[in-house]
Amino acid sequence: MTLAVIGSLGLPGPAHADGGIEDRPCPVPVPAATTCGFMLVPERRDVFGSATVKVGFAVRRAGGDQPPLVFASGGPGSAALPLIGTLAELAPGRDVIVIEQRGGRYSEPRLECPEIATGIVAGLKASRPDEVTVAAATCRARLKADLKGYRTQEIAADIVDLRHSLGYPEWNLLGISYSTRAMLLAAAMDPEGTRSVVLDSYLPESTPWYDQAVPSLRGSIAKLGVTDRFDAMVARLNRTPAEVEIRDPVTDTPVEVRLTGDDVATLIGEALRETDVVPIVPALVDGLADGDYTLLRPLVDQAGGALTSHEWGEYYAVQCQDEAPSNTFADKRLITVAADAAVCAQWRLTGSRPENATTEAPVLVLGGQYDPTTPPETARAAIQNLPNARFAEFAGVGHGVFLSSRCGRETVTAFLNDPGAKTPCDAGQRPHENLKPGELHLTMLGYTALGAPWVLAPLGLFLLTAAVQLLGGALTVRRGGGYTALAGLTGLAFGGLAALSLTGMAGGPNALGIGVPPAIVWYGLLAIASAALSIVAAFRLRAPAITILPAGIGMIFVTWLYGWAL
Repeated sequence: MTLAVIGSLGLPGPAHADGGIEDRPCPVPVPAATTCGFMLVPERRDVFGSATVKVGFAVRRAGGDQPPLVFASGGPGSAALPLIGTLAELAPGRDVIVIEQRGGRYSEPRLECPEIATGIVAGLKASRPDEVTVAAATCRARLKADLKGYRTQEIAADIVDLRHSLGYPEWNLLGISYSTRAMLLAAAMDPEGTRSVVLDSYLPESTPWYDQAVPSLRGSIAKLGVTDRFDAMVARLNRTPAEVEIRDPVTDTPVEVRLTGDDVATLIGEALRETDVVPIVPALVDGLADGDYTLLRPLVDQAGGALTSHEWGEYYAVQCQDEAPSNTFADKRLITVAADAAVCAQWRLTGSRPENATTEAPVLVLGGQYDPTTPPETARAAIQNLPNARFAEFAGVGHGVFLSSRCGRETVTAFLNDPGAKTPCDAGQRPHENLKPGELHLTMLGYTALGAPWVLAPLGLFLLTAAVQLLGGALTVRRGGGYTALAGLTGLAFGGLAALSLTGMAGGPNALGIGVPPAIVWYGLLAIASAALSIVAAFRLRAPAITILPAGIGMIFVTWLYGWAL
């Protein structure tokens, strides 16, 4: 590595480096003043003459003299580069660095394993229950990397080496979910270079993640107050699985699967990671417990995206070495636990959990109230091992606090500026109030309309017709237009009241994905009245022939509203 190479990136000169740095075009859109590169490091630092791998990174330069912020994403195997814009807003006036995990999407080699995603989907088919094991064997045979070099110890060492390579005397570390382990270990390995640490959705090394998966999910469900309905849903679907058509996230081909109660519990656990979804989960669980399986569509579609969000080769290299050996896998009800147990059994990577890392640097730990993946109770207990740590829990939030909570972001910014600063906002204020069972009339109208807006055409045509009726009827009242005007008025009253109820709807925007306020069912009586008045206007003596059109549109709309939409 030469100073000329560093200069071409516009980055600070190195203090020292074991390998080198290469320039590269940024593979994703990035803020202004951002440069990207590869850091060259050994694949295994414990093996002399090991192959060299390229770890992706990016630097957004702010031009200030404040210690920078460095971020690594979770997973394992999730990408960090797409978040550099969000991080730049989080730390104004500071350089922001994101480092990819070795084996990740923007590193080389990229340990992608699409067979695993397809295998998980195929494994949900009753006729092919062992597909995950087959997919794992196929992927393992294809990967040429020495997977023993892809684990938390090496990822943490990459973080430390990057500071030296970029020449920063110290910086602030930010980790989320899995990367909290790597960041905390990096802080322990590099005390002189660590100013402070932020651990968002902290995953302590002492937590057997797989063995705690079911209790953690049930803990989040209990906080939502729907344990009984959740148990009823799981029992019902275990007795009679739901037949659902989904799309393979890799090939985009349709696949028929059977979802048991335990499968759906897994999907709900994944959904609870998203803060915007949390408020609708009680109503969703209640509807599924009553047998409304159309509500599975949003869960299944979301899960498809999650299956392509990781580089599965990197994910399993880490999990099978650092996490799996400390778990018994006695409870494999959740898809995530069963699939990971199957892959790790096939790959046979030996390892052990890294020792608990600690640091004397100031540490801020963030937890989301409803997070089923890294429960706040676990993180709160674990910070006893961190002498200068404090914990902040955020109400109504799921996984990844700074990504989903404005107050969470403000808290991180304040901590970076002054590690002793108090939380600058009300962490107890929920983004949205949770929906209770029965507070929503369940319908897939809103979710269907997101992908096919034309399904709302009857509503638009009805309201347009009502407006024309009101105007035309008002101008012809003396010639018998009263019924027409009244039909238009009641039709528009329906639209106005329905819109008003939607604006005050609990649960936030995502609530529309599974239902509408129950009041709309009753407001529909105005639509019926409008259609009835249109019929009267059309069949009165000497009525213009054109008046039959609003009557037909009204009848079509009422049929659509009560026969399908609601």
